[in-house]
Amino acid sequence: MEIADIKQLLEEKIGVGCILDEELQGLQPTLVIHRDFIVPVCTTLKQNEKTWFDFLSCLSGVDYGVNNGFGVVYHLASIPYKTQLTLKVRLDDTRNTTGELPWVYSVSNVWRTADWHEREAYDLVGIFFRNHPDLRRILLPDDWQGYPLRKDYQDAETYHGIPIK
Repeated sequence: MEIADIKQLLEEKIGVGCILDEELQGLQPTLVIHRDFIVPVCTTLKQNEKTWFDFLSCLSGVDYGVNNGFGVVYHLASIPYKTQLTLKVRLDDTRNTTGELPWVYSVSNVWRTADWHEREAYDLVGIFFRNHPDLRRILLPDDWQGYPLRKDYQDAETYHGIPIK
């Protein structure tokens, strides 16, 4: 199934507003999804017999820099059809306004492997995944301050009085 067919399928099943943009110049076709529709889009792509994206191979949180916001990138694969698709969700940069974490809905109910990936994106980039069953740090201690993969992160010099540089 080609990207145009996938786009048409999603717009028919979910609605025209679910897809904000498409990026066709890279190695894998990419659809930019409105964050409110990420769960129904992923559910449709996994369960529809024409697409059957049964494997979430990677989910990454991205900091595009101050004023450019954040994003979540989903790399999907259909093992039976031997195809791949990338989805992106763009998130507003709230670090200088509300102080709240950027957020998107969790897809851990669609693909179980998203549980780990979403916790990692939360831990390192500070993206909150609503409805995640156990969103807590996975690589850093629970009391760690900040998110190390953010562009504005300042390296800590000590942790509980122990030098870490």
